[in-house]
Amino acid sequence: MSSSGNGKSPVVEPAEGTPPDRALRELQQRIKQQEILAELGVSALQGASLDELLASAARLVADGLRTEFCKILEYLPDEHCFIVRAGAGWGPGVVGVARIGADLESPAGFALRTGTPVISNHLDHEQRFRTPELLQRHGVRRAMNVIVRGDGKPFGVLEVDSRSEDEFSEHDLAFLQGAANILGMAIERERREESLKAALERQRLLLREMNHRVKNSVTLVASMLHLQSSSVGDPALTAHLGEASNRVRAIARVHDQLSAGDAIESLDLGSYLEAVCQDLQESVAGSKIHIDVQKGIEIETGRAVSAALIVNELITNSLKYAYKDQPGEIWVTLRLAGENDISISVRDEGAGLPEGYDPQTAKTLGTRIIRFLVQQLKGSLAAQRRDPGTEFIITLPLKFEA
Repeated sequence: MSSSGNGKSPVVEPAEGTPPDRALRELQQRIKQQEILAELGVSALQGASLDELLASAARLVADGLRTEFCKILEYLPDEHCFIVRAGAGWGPGVVGVARIGADLESPAGFALRTGTPVISNHLDHEQRFRTPELLQRHGVRRAMNVIVRGDGKPFGVLEVDSRSEDEFSEHDLAFLQGAANILGMAIERERREESLKAALERQRLLLREMNHRVKNSVTLVASMLHLQSSSVGDPALTAHLGEASNRVRAIARVHDQLSAGDAIESLDLGSYLEAVCQDLQESVAGSKIHIDVQKGIEIETGRAVSAALIVNELITNSLKYAYKDQPGEIWVTLRLAGENDISISVRDEGAGLPEGYDPQTAKTLGTRIIRFLVQQLKGSLAAQRRDPGTEFIITLPLKFEA
């Protein structure tokens, strides 16, 4: 048994002269070991799961060292022992179950606590370390252990075990340590990815909570405006406050959509417009809003708010001017127009447009708001007379280019 410390290689007995055929076999084995390390490195870079990588490493390392057994021991600090996380050659009840001591009298424990590789070529004559019961039970005569690091703290130990009376060499140790280093880098990558995922998930939860609270606050403002509109005793002011309340509710709806999903920068315009129209439906007793929207049209969140406010104003104008504040029906549609544009239509069967009406010059507050928002979105607005009623068509670019 030999071990090393302070950066020195473990002390092993020098090999005697070898015949040419044996030297050739050893050379072939070293080449094979390098190929195995390359294969492990590729698996780690390709993002194989840690369990897959550990299982593959145990099998390949055993093959590379021509040993019957290999195991990867994960250190359990709360239990002060190792668990066999992955392995090759072991029967049932070992991998994921068997535990091994991690104290200094254990070869694996010594390797972990000192960072020193441990080679024991004659376990039956070992004096410094006790032979773990698992190795005794499987008739293991020699073993080699190296530490597996990971993200600033040891993950555990990579160990190979053999029943043969051959001896491990410094070349074997270099191969084993190379495999352990690859595993350590993969473990470090996975731990950092898990940490990043946890941080991102926390950020998502915070953003959802923020949108939920903003939505509640804005909804409260809309409710206060609605209550105020009911108590002022002035029909004109009541109408203005009601319209303001609906505009605020349309903005609140976007935060409701954001708090319900994972997306922040964009949302489904169809689902958003549908929710806004349903809110308006509840506030216009006797009237009916028919909603026909194409789902899956994702646009930037700020642009979705502007589009929803346009629809809100057009519906309000139809109720106010086309139906003269009487019950009526309104049809809202949303479609993709070709590959690059969005078409939004709001149609009624009311009194129709007055002679000489031009949406580009009309001075009512609602039309001015619509015109401003359409220009902001780099879109176009058209008004078409129907028999009966009027249809307003807004065309917007699917993607905004500043």
